[in-house]
Amino acid sequence: MSTSRRGLLGAALGGAAGAAVGLPATAAHAASWQQKWAPSASSDGLGAFETIEDDRADSHPAGHPHIFATGNNWRFNMHTVDRDTSTDRQRQEVTGLRNGSGSNYLKWTQGQTWRLTYSMYIPSTLKATTTFSHIMQMKQPGNGTSPIVVQSLRRVNGKQTIELKLAIDDILVGRTDLDPLHDKWTDVDFQIKVGDGSAGSVRWILKSGGSTVVDASKTGVDTFLADRVRPKWGIYRSLGDTSGSLQDTYLLLTNLRGYQLV
Repeated sequence: MSTSRRGLLGAALGGAAGAAVGLPATAAHAASWQQKWAPSASSDGLGAFETIEDDRADSHPAGHPHIFATGNNWRFNMHTVDRDTSTDRQRQEVTGLRNGSGSNYLKWTQGQTWRLTYSMYIPSTLKATTTFSHIMQMKQPGNGTSPIVVQSLRRVNGKQTIELKLAIDDILVGRTDLDPLHDKWTDVDFQIKVGDGSAGSVRWILKSGGSTVVDASKTGVDTFLADRVRPKWGIYRSLGDTSGSLQDTYLLLTNLRGYQLV
């Protein structure tokens, strides 16, 4: 199957998948999703993002660049020799939603509700592991900050799965089998209400081949640490895996879109 395509989600935000979590029905009906971010890999390249974390430790110069645009996709390469500045892990990630140049990026703050839609291609070489392997995170910007939400490839009782967790309180939002999603495009629909304590909520939808494989949500949860929330994409994984699953691999993303509920 070709690993180059234009994403399927576009701006199709109606129906049940268009409902925002954590809002009364009347408010959700009155409010609407407004598109705030619609980069193109072919024209915006890495300028679509606030920051680029490509081999921060310069551990593998021969592999540069590890993150780049190719056609309509953003590609993240990971080699077994790659190391982050913390040498027990690997990281090739981008952060944030930039519109234009300079400091013109979107800031997600308390009380706001945001939505991301995109398509991802997970090859069979990008396997679930016994330790952390994140392919999307929500974090407070800054060095050393803890993740708020993680979309991860995790082995559970030896089985490969993809899951979404609220990392602050270790709350599992949803989980489904990874094997059927390998070597094909999967559509992601992620929603978050940024709230401290119990004021936050999330919803996570995965679709493959037009069918919904997971639609899970949590309300009354903590989705804020301080300052703001910033999304990250790429491959961020521990070297402590005990299943022999670490290989040279990659991840493709396309048709990234950002919406705010207003």
